[in-house]
Amino acid sequence: MTKCDKSTYPPFCVLMSVYRNDKPEELRLAVESVTVRQTLPPDEVVLVVDGPIAEPLKAEIDALQREIGTIRPVWLAENGGLGRALRIGMEQVAYELVARMDSDDISEPTRFEKQVRYLEQHPDIAVVGGQMTEFIGDPANVVAMRPVPLEAPAVRRYFRDRDPLNHVTVMLRRSAVLAAGNYQPWHLDEDTYLWGRLLERGYELANLPDVLVSARVGAEMYARRGGWRYFRSDVGILRWKYRHGLTGPGRFMYNYLVRFVVQVLMPNKMRGWLFRTFLRTK
Repeated sequence: MTKCDKSTYPPFCVLMSVYRNDKPEELRLAVESVTVRQTLPPDEVVLVVDGPIAEPLKAEIDALQREIGTIRPVWLAENGGLGRALRIGMEQVAYELVARMDSDDISEPTRFEKQVRYLEQHPDIAVVGGQMTEFIGDPANVVAMRPVPLEAPAVRRYFRDRDPLNHVTVMLRRSAVLAAGNYQPWHLDEDTYLWGRLLERGYELANLPDVLVSARVGAEMYARRGGWRYFRSDVGILRWKYRHGLTGPGRFMYNYLVRFVVQVLMPNKMRGWLFRTFLRTK
């Protein structure tokens, strides 16, 4: 792997959140994938520890901090959810460019090199994401890919119906995120709410055609995407889009009905089949 000359690139940060259910071995793989295994490693990794964690996970964080000098844990006394953790983390970072990463996923080695170069060449873009594969168990066991649109106009149109960015793949301009009100809590839709506020303020979002991250998935992912609580959260986002002119009445009603069927009426097994068959590609 050929390392980039960091002097020719602007500095940037990786923002991650960890909580009590995360596994030490998966965290290590995730952290190594965004640091020592990158052709363009970050200047800082802000690791927000969202509330109390077990000793093995804490020991792994301490070990990673010793081994990789750019890791900076931010310890929160109580678990407040991903939106709050990312909000605090975004306030803590030292650089304008901030990449998101989850604690159990794996970034491709050239991810940051591609994203930093893209944002340098496209100063009008506030957030750039990319394509994402999904795996179960072994990272080599890729089961699907979640494709997203590339150019800013297509991303804006796509937002009427679904998330136009894979959250764990994005690199953001911190100034734009803070101008839009930063991350804010919204059950499983923290990212959607942020994209909407950025688009409402006229910021442009885009995606690279490359796969940037492999995301760890399982049956529990589809369970989290169903039930009354998630339906109410999603409908709240739909109402917010409609009130702020980001979707029309027809799209609102269509998406409301689809979400009611998928998230409330459909059992997890069928929901998983639907996601894999129609909302993902092989």
